[in-house]
Amino acid sequence: MNTNGWMHDLANLINSPGYARWKQMVAATGGCAHPIHLTGSSTIIDAATGEVLHDYQAADEPGGHLLIACGNRRASVCPACSQLYQADTYHLIRAGLSGGKGIPDSITTHPRAFVTLTAPSFGPVHSHRNGQPCRPRRHAEPCPHGRPIGCHARHQPHDGLLGQPLCPDCYDYPGAVLWQAHAGALWHRFTQALRRHLAAHIGLSRRAFAGQVRVAFAKVAEYQRRGLVHFHAVIRLDGHGQPPPAWADHSLLSEAIPAAAHSITLTSPASDLGQWHLTWGDQLDIRPITVNGDLSERAVASYIAKYATKGAEASGTIDHRLSCRACAGHGRQRPLTTCPQCHGTGLKPGLHLDALPVTDHARRMIRTCWDLGARPEYAALRLRPWAHMLGFRGHFSSKSRTYSTTLTALRDARRQHRAAEARDRHQLPAVTDATTLILAHWRFAGIGHTPAEALMAEHIRHNIATARKIAAEREDG
Repeated sequence: MNTNGWMHDLANLINSPGYARWKQMVAATGGCAHPIHLTGSSTIIDAATGEVLHDYQAADEPGGHLLIACGNRRASVCPACSQLYQADTYHLIRAGLSGGKGIPDSITTHPRAFVTLTAPSFGPVHSHRNGQPCRPRRHAEPCPHGRPIGCHARHQPHDGLLGQPLCPDCYDYPGAVLWQAHAGALWHRFTQALRRHLAAHIGLSRRAFAGQVRVAFAKVAEYQRRGLVHFHAVIRLDGHGQPPPAWADHSLLSEAIPAAAHSITLTSPASDLGQWHLTWGDQLDIRPITVNGDLSERAVASYIAKYATKGAEASGTIDHRLSCRACAGHGRQRPLTTCPQCHGTGLKPGLHLDALPVTDHARRMIRTCWDLGARPEYAALRLRPWAHMLGFRGHFSSKSRTYSTTLTALRDARRQHRAAEARDRHQLPAVTDATTLILAHWRFAGIGHTPAEALMAEHIRHNIATARKIAAEREDG
């Protein structure tokens, strides 16, 4: 849209009769960047008399649609909904550290540790070392491809070279992609091994240990500049309905976690390319969380929640799938016929891997996912549908059942609170009142904003975020 057309659209929006109501709907979504448009109606009826107590018709709204938030967790897709997801994650993590949301306050006395598990090295990359040279050259000889094996530059935090291999031809791209595809399985194996090593350190069988102590955790994945994830986790030891035994302390956690992490090895599927033995990296950080320690419960919850809304875009890639939706990247459909949508390429129509707006390193990771995904021995890894994530297909955030509340419970509480507010506003019976019936019919009608609407929605989102920040600062003060 040219400038004149864009300004004309904005003027029409602001001067339209329903602009005030449209702003109310957008504000109700928090300034969602891609709201879902619904058509339909909702009617509340008195079950005894049949009287219509309240009737809502989406046709009465501006444009004839009701707007609801898209709910996307990724900040690169929808900043408004991702902020809500981040806030929910914060309260979920904080409840498992400080109590609340159904968790007793005594949880603060339990042994807790903040743990970071990293990926191994698949080749040297440019890195930021607090003002020190990136990788001082220790030998005069170049790598087998004629490139320097060191780097004397002092990279700044936002340098585009950070995370890029010193020699892309030396970098083990197949190993990196296969490790990424197995990262979720490595985490699962780690949680199992941790229970074994905790029991072994105290001299108990696994069954006897489980009868006295439960291991609770919550974790989030963060993409590094080199395109590989590492996991930040809170790990806590609990008793069964009471504090854990005195021998289940911070020192036990600090001893068992490294032993468990270093004991795990997964082997990639057999292939004529070879097999990779997949392990955690050497860098392992364990920091006890105590009430009066240097690492506060609030800082840990904020740190983990921050990464819950980030994706692979931090590594220079994109935030949407590349594979054809009709054939899931296979290029063929059942029966074995060429996919009519992608014409056998497996890519979304109009996409080309060489033309993606990504870094060279991310492009090679994506290309490796695409090439390995075509091989039958790696079919179970579904590398093509997850090529935009550089092979990672696990959950970004997860928790054990007993760690704290759930995101579903937090959302249900918020939904019930808003429903109660709406019923009070319209002087309707309580939500739990069995004397009323709700008849509703909704149909999807579209998604998103026009360019002018998107500008105003972003302005509304910014105002809401500023108001929340001021309120939080006043509460802290």
